[in-house]
Amino acid sequence: MTADLSQIVKAYDVRGVVPDQWDESLAELFGAAFVRVTDADAIVIGHDMRPSSPGLADAFARGAARLGADVTLIGLCSTDQLYFASGSFDLPGAMFTASHNPAQYNGIKMCRAGAAPVGQDTGLAEIRELAEGWSETGAPEAAATPGTITHRDTLKDYAQYLTSLVDLRTIRPLKVVVDAGNGMGGHTVPTVFEGLPLDVVPMYFELDGTFPNHEANPLDPKNIVDLQARVLAEGADLGLAFDGDADRCFVVDERGEPVSPSAITALVAARELAKHPGGTIIHNLITSWSVPEVVREQGGEPVRTRVGHSFIKEEMAKTGAIFGGEHSAHYYFKDFWNADTGMLAALHVLAALGGQEGTLSALVAAYDRYASSGEINSTVADQKASAAEVRAAYEGGDVTLDDLDGLTVTAADWWFNLRASNTEPLLRLNVEARDRATMERIRDEVLALVRTAA
Repeated sequence: MTADLSQIVKAYDVRGVVPDQWDESLAELFGAAFVRVTDADAIVIGHDMRPSSPGLADAFARGAARLGADVTLIGLCSTDQLYFASGSFDLPGAMFTASHNPAQYNGIKMCRAGAAPVGQDTGLAEIRELAEGWSETGAPEAAATPGTITHRDTLKDYAQYLTSLVDLRTIRPLKVVVDAGNGMGGHTVPTVFEGLPLDVVPMYFELDGTFPNHEANPLDPKNIVDLQARVLAEGADLGLAFDGDADRCFVVDERGEPVSPSAITALVAARELAKHPGGTIIHNLITSWSVPEVVREQGGEPVRTRVGHSFIKEEMAKTGAIFGGEHSAHYYFKDFWNADTGMLAALHVLAALGGQEGTLSALVAAYDRYASSGEINSTVADQKASAAEVRAAYEGGDVTLDDLDGLTVTAADWWFNLRASNTEPLLRLNVEARDRATMERIRDEVLALVRTAA
């Protein structure tokens, strides 16, 4: 019987519970399908610290080699380290990780040569179709000459490349607390930060895919509580928190207060524009008004896009953008093959802070200009009906509406975006206003409409 992979093949990646939803036999078929769709004669594979990751990565490698592709296994790595390998080797790549998901999950993030994204419209649908078919008929016929499987460590090369892009040698010494959440930051941070003028206080650096301390998802406020307390206890200059596969980085200032990813986007954009005057900066439609404002003030060109890495990367390639940022703390760099890397964003924050004498809270104040709700999820029975009720309430008023990604309503002093989740019966609300009272009023108005309709 053909396997139904619709539950695990998502918009941008493969993700599901192991072994209930997928296992090494399916991973082997995915490896063969990946080679067939990308027409690759060589690929690179990495994996995170989850207990199931090494076996799944090895099975994917066997499937790829069966179809004649030479495989380079780089072993334990962060997702952006896999993108580095794909970009520097100019090979398609596969990363075994479920990012911030619980321990029983695992997944595959795939890319073409040069770290170009693979999503539903760029090969993932075909990969799923092939894997489903082969699950019924058996593995595809082997190539006349199978590919080789070799091992290579890329961690030092990755670290050297990143530190060549941001010069931290002359910054003032900084004390930084780093919460790796038992994820891949515990593997990459020691090598990347080695030799820099940083006093690093490590938290949860032990690689443990069961996440014994907290979920490796810093976007959820409860998962940075330990970091906030430690920054205060240590009298540190800042704190950094990485998610499970360490492709996202969240920042806490010296007061233990979270720094919004929009403020980090604006800060890094200003630094990149200083190096590339007049450059284009991509931002998704949920980032703060402050992002396009700062970009224009620095002589750059802001471009607004939908939420999601495939849209950001596509727009970066189309426009030649130098940098892109999202509200979820994904940061994309032209100098990094348009791929996202939280580590490079962290280095920019350290360089900016260490290049002057003030505190981080004072530094980012210029980039954090408005009151924001953060993302608020509401469970609804009918996403379309709930969104339609909100639209009807605001149509005809002194506002503009657009449908680039969900519903965005913009007034003179506030805006909100309401988007449906692709995977859950949720509506996601983000609100921003020029002052907190206005933000809270609009937030409560919209939530009342959404939750009454629900």
